[in-house]
Amino acid sequence: MDYSLLFNAYIAQHAQHGWSRQRLLHECLRSAIRQGRLTAGTLLAPSRALAEELQVARNTVLYAYEQLASEGYVHSDRRGTVVATVPLQAASAHVVPPAVQAGLAQRVCNLRTPPTAVHLAGAFVPGVPALDHFPLALWRRMLERAWRSLTPAQLNYGDAAGEWPLRVAVAEHLRAARGVVCDAAQVFITDGTQSSLDMCLRALADVGDTIWIEHPGYAGALAAARGASLNVAGIEVDEEGIAPQPDDWLLRPPRLIYTTPSHQYPLGSVLSLSRRIALIEAARHAGALIIEDDYDSEFRHDGAPLSAMQGLADDAPVVYLGTFSKTMFPALRIGFVVVPAILAPAFAQMRAQSSARGRVGEQLALAEFLRSGQFARHVRRMRRLYRQRRDALVAALQRHLGQHVTLHGVSAGMHLVLCFRDQNWSDVAISQRLLEQGMVAEPLSAKATQGSLALQGLMLGYAQVPAEQMELLVKQLAAVLPVVLPISTAGA
Repeated sequence: MDYSLLFNAYIAQHAQHGWSRQRLLHECLRSAIRQGRLTAGTLLAPSRALAEELQVARNTVLYAYEQLASEGYVHSDRRGTVVATVPLQAASAHVVPPAVQAGLAQRVCNLRTPPTAVHLAGAFVPGVPALDHFPLALWRRMLERAWRSLTPAQLNYGDAAGEWPLRVAVAEHLRAARGVVCDAAQVFITDGTQSSLDMCLRALADVGDTIWIEHPGYAGALAAARGASLNVAGIEVDEEGIAPQPDDWLLRPPRLIYTTPSHQYPLGSVLSLSRRIALIEAARHAGALIIEDDYDSEFRHDGAPLSAMQGLADDAPVVYLGTFSKTMFPALRIGFVVVPAILAPAFAQMRAQSSARGRVGEQLALAEFLRSGQFARHVRRMRRLYRQRRDALVAALQRHLGQHVTLHGVSAGMHLVLCFRDQNWSDVAISQRLLEQGMVAEPLSAKATQGSLALQGLMLGYAQVPAEQMELLVKQLAAVLPVVLPISTAGA
């Protein structure tokens, strides 16, 4: 056996791992034994001779031999170190295994791929606030005060439901700003909307239960539903939001109904008051729970905001979700769930058994941010800023694309949708061309909850884009449209 050739080849293949010489030699010899290149009964070279051949310290060889012996790959006899009889490793066919064989459950296969981190800033990424306008210096001071106030006892595992001062502050804010009827005991702090969805869907439905999700709709809700092994029914939306038909209640009765009533994701429609009340009463009659995702309700640009569904009826069968990722910054990773009072004790018990506990400093700082009025002031500033940016984007789109597109969802939120009047244009192809120019405009057709979506269009997030840049960006977008191949020939 040419140990030098074997060892050098192994080093060349695994240099990127940054392993020590000891580990490299151990892994090299073990691999050779598993692959049958060093067969059972082979007498390995004496440690001193092997060290000289490989130009390594003798201790490196001794370490490798000792590790191999401890794992049962070699044993010692009067002759020296001998390769033991071990099962051989099957030769790799270099075939990528199916996802299930690789360890992923079938229910989470084929989920939508979110944009990579490098694309989560700038024009026209939806859902990300104007981070350069966040009062970072003020937030640092509040964090410092929170950490200075901590006692040694607060360094222990925290309350699984969240720090009590923050739960109180969130309840007070929701009662005043969103018309939510709740007390602090009904508020549970989470790591954001996705964490809230995962928790609620696993807690409130059994495997095989049906959940209604808006079509088109939020991919995170779809992922959570599949993760909980629920049966997903896509419910069409129109200009007034989610629009279940009588046959849906009869043929696909839901256990859960996921909806974004304040600014439907992605189309942006606002669920009318009459339809909100009708949905609550129908859900109550069917024994279903509504999951109200109020993800960007603070940013209503035209007209007075409607109150949350949760507060529209006594004991409404509504679980209310909110997040500070849109109003403050995504890296904060703090959201909340408000559950009906009758469910609060069971939720508290469940969270105590399964929830991560910690981040006390951030939660206490956020409680001060809310109580001090700084949060409300920041939201007001952002509402004015986003309205200006929305106005600039809408004006530019109407100037350059008015005859080619229709706009939806402009009255609220942090994004709007433009739908192509020529439905032969491929939004996926256009999105890819824009991405090559540094713009992220997510294709509307990719937001289907079930099956396919006939609408062709783009989501344009404007919160991060200065108003003075909209004209140039829309010109760049408009220049892409006429040269895109139609759907019927795009794959030819």
